[in-house]
Amino acid sequence: MKRYLSLPMIATVLASTSVIGDASAATYSNGTATATFTVSLVLQGGCTITANALNFTATGPLTSAVNQQSTVGVNCTNTTPYNVGLDAGTVTGSSIATRYMAGTSSGNTGTLVSFQLYQDAAHGTVWGNTQGSNTVGGIGTGAVQSITVYGQVPAQATPQPDTYQTSVTATVYF
Repeated sequence: MKRYLSLPMIATVLASTSVIGDASAATYSNGTATATFTVSLVLQGGCTITANALNFTATGPLTSAVNQQSTVGVNCTNTTPYNVGLDAGTVTGSSIATRYMAGTSSGNTGTLVSFQLYQDAAHGTVWGNTQGSNTVGGIGTGAVQSITVYGQVPAQATPQPDTYQTSVTATVYF
């Protein structure tokens, strides 16, 4: 016995198929309704800092000053005021007024070479770590700002040949 679908049954099957299908492709004309929502971001003042190594050129006797420069990069949110400070370094006896590098070879780690870090190319303003006194200030732009660090090893009694070094920490205050 053959079974045939009646017209009402075919209409029901077709209607249920379109409901299961992709509703986003349908078009509606009964009206519209809208809603709005807020999108927000709280952006707080903040800064980051990077520092490049300061390498004095290889030299012989320290009979005259050896000058070199490097940079620190400061990235602060737009309009955020900041100060950049440089500490005395890690060698024992170093201070902002008198910074030292120490020998790195075995038996020579107590030998020192003095140096200084300045805010200006004329080597007139020592760069320290006390806000309002000897730090370098600025206003953030939202992009990295490069600040030059001017270093100088003054003429002094020349110690034995070696690599002399210290680690200086750059801090951004905001």
